[in-house]
Amino acid sequence: MTLPSWTDTKYGTMKRAALWLVTVVGEGNVFTKEDVKGAFPGVSQADRRVRDLRDHGWQIDTNREDAGLGQHEQRFVKPGLPVWEPGKAAKPGTSVTQTQRRDVLARDGHLCRSCGIAPGEEYAGSYEAAQLDIARRVVKQSAGGEAVELVAECKRCRVGGRGQATDLSAILGRAGRLGALERSLLRRWIDQEKREFSAAEELWAVYRTLPAESRAKFREALS
Repeated sequence: MTLPSWTDTKYGTMKRAALWLVTVVGEGNVFTKEDVKGAFPGVSQADRRVRDLRDHGWQIDTNREDAGLGQHEQRFVKPGLPVWEPGKAAKPGTSVTQTQRRDVLARDGHLCRSCGIAPGEEYAGSYEAAQLDIARRVVKQSAGGEAVELVAECKRCRVGGRGQATDLSAILGRAGRLGALERSLLRRWIDQEKREFSAAEELWAVYRTLPAESRAKFREALS
């Protein structure tokens, strides 16, 4: 599919900024506010329009999420909704309020919906304590189209698991505490290099990662 040109002024600044990120900057690459100003000369608050993309599921990290970035650098991690398409950017971007933050954390059980860790809990193999934040996740709807929903997610999951470590002795200790039946089952999975999950188990794992609104729709559909 051919994308519109980011230089086409019939599109608003936010839509042009999205196209600029996709076609010029590229996923995973770094850009600065000066780069934005250079791309959109004479356009006031162009950098703010870039930030607005986060409200549509775009992941654009600063040095708060990615310690490897400089103070004036940002990284285009991945795109969200194609806001240049009709209807995709109908809802104006808004920041997450403190009330919304409290509500989302409560609905998500104060757990990261990607890895399940709780705030203040230490990651395995480290002394780093988890911090929860609110992420925006693009959810494809059953009736077609997409929506952006708020979900609790820890900082490590947001930045791709940088700095993870594995404690083999701790894992072996846990394995040693398994009963005979569980050890036999685990050994079979290891020998086969796979584990067959039931359909219900697979759906449970997916359900656990959903934002609150989608979890509610899922529960309603099963009742």
